[in-house]
Amino acid sequence: MKYLVVSDNHGDRQILVDLLAHFKDQVDLFLHCGDSELPDSDPLWDTFQVVAGNCDYGAQYPDHRTIETSVDRIYMTHGHLADVRFGITKVGLQAQQAAASIVLFGHTHQIACEKVGGRLFLNPGSISQPRGPIQIKSFAIIDSTPEAWQVQYYDRQFQKCPDLNFVFSREENGNKK
Repeated sequence: MKYLVVSDNHGDRQILVDLLAHFKDQVDLFLHCGDSELPDSDPLWDTFQVVAGNCDYGAQYPDHRTIETSVDRIYMTHGHLADVRFGITKVGLQAQQAAASIVLFGHTHQIACEKVGGRLFLNPGSISQPRGPIQIKSFAIIDSTPEAWQVQYYDRQFQKCPDLNFVFSREENGNKK
């Protein structure tokens, strides 16, 4: 399964429209980690799975969600309520409670990707306002198989970022997770 993960477009609706148009036949699931600053009734949310960011207002935005696919259980939240600026411990505990294999969050506007305790933790960065040492307006695509997660980051022009490609085995100490 392929998941496109984007976050923190902060009012730039067109980039989400462009992502859908460009990748509609290439990915299985479109995921938005919050701070779209779009109405919760926007028709984009018919395709994107979305959560509320600290700049999103609307009763229809959930604070988090768990999404089941044929190979993963995905826990997605924006991260502001899980204090992700101070680390992944709290969001990791939330994901453990949800029995998730993938944890997606935004909020920091910084690219982050690591495997901890058999779970993939991913922040796609910000598609509009990057922060931190990697100043790329970014999103990510996760190619998930029963054996591994392959993560490829892309820039705003839909070009692969060659130094931002990661493969994580699902095996831990010889046992599949």
